[in-house]
Amino acid sequence: MRSLVERISFDRALRAHDCQASAKHRVSKGELRLKVRNGRSWDHYCLACAQQILRKDVAYLQMMLDVAAVPGQVLFAEEIPADGVQALPAPPDA
Repeated sequence: MRSLVERISFDRALRAHDCQASAKHRVSKGELRLKVRNGRSWDHYCLACAQQILRKDVAYLQMMLDVAAVPGQVLFAEEIPADGVQALPAPPDA
């Protein structure tokens, strides 16, 4: 079955570098980091940014799952926020 989740993993940095989400965050050599496939290369994020990215994406996927679970409720793509923070309306009482 197809997955909507991009290819991601955790690995250890082979050398020190800046986080790709924030140049203020430094990933030290040997430190755990999030590795995200970006085309034919990889983006690398510090754990603080990784937690924010993963929380946001999990919330968005949960919102999409909630939409799919409510019979008769169809939202157009324009109604679904890209950041996934808008709450869905409560389902009507049966």
